Amino acid sequence: MFVLLWSTGFIVARYGTEDAGPLTFLSLRLFIAAIVLLAVAQLTAAPAIGRRAVGWAAVSGLGMHAVYLGGVFLAISWGMPSGVGALIAGLHPVITTVTARVVLGERLAMWQWVGVALGFVGVIVVVADHMRGSHSDISTGALIAAGVSVLGMCFGTLVQRKHGSNMPLLRGTVVQYLASAAVLLLGALVHEGWEFNVTTRSVFALAWAVVVLSIAAVLIMLWLLQRHAAARVSSLFFLTPALSTIEGAVLFGESLGGLAIVGLVVALVGVSLTLRARR
Repeated sequence: MFVLLWSTGFIVARYGTEDAGPLTFLSLRLFIAAIVLLAVAQLTAAPAIGRRAVGWAAVSGLGMHAVYLGGVFLAISWGMPSGVGALIAGLHPVITTVTARVVLGERLAMWQWVGVALGFVGVIVVVADHMRGSHSDISTGALIAAGVSVLGMCFGTLVQRKHGSNMPLLRGTVVQYLASAAVLLLGALVHEGWEFNVTTRSVFALAWAVVVLSIAAVLIMLWLLQRHAAARVSSLFFLTPALSTIEGAVLFGESLGGLAIVGLVVALVGVSLTLRARR
């Protein structure tokens, strides 16, 4: 469920940046999601979040939301094809797995390392199929933004895993979103001068981003991180490029070749191996 919901992020980025500045769109998205989650937390008397946990929630949120999403949306708005963005995002599980081994001492069995490798190969195959015949020029700024986004997600994931295991999901996510929205708002005012055109497309993209991505998908991800190693959870991201390619074929008529299907199968096998619990 998490992978299916998260994979629509690239589709939303494409729609959302048509009628709005990327940072403006994201700051609105996270602020609205924070208000909704805060209301739900109040109505359900959700557990409070401690003062120390507030700081760590803000730090992890800046990595997972402000830096990661900001980088992805900027890269796409600057002309980066979704396939190239998916390939760069595919580096996240590899970087997180290796870093978690060093920083958190998380150990993986041999078959899980094989799963990480297979997942990465599957991503490359899918994107290679998606990009065949494409000769689009990609700006240096777009490449830098995409690279920084991967590092932000890696950092946020590790902080969440190390310090957020007991973070109350609802109120903790509210803190993450408010901190990220404040940073993105500052960027939107400086970089874009607050750009949001109210159209059917922009409103629908914003509603989908708030309800499906910022509430449903992110709460599932945080719930998974509280129960599983960072490397195991991040391996799910290997499947995102393949599903995004399929969604692009359905929604935008983009090509979906045999190699993409093979890559999806390879990535599925890799994720299956990585998620296997040590006996």
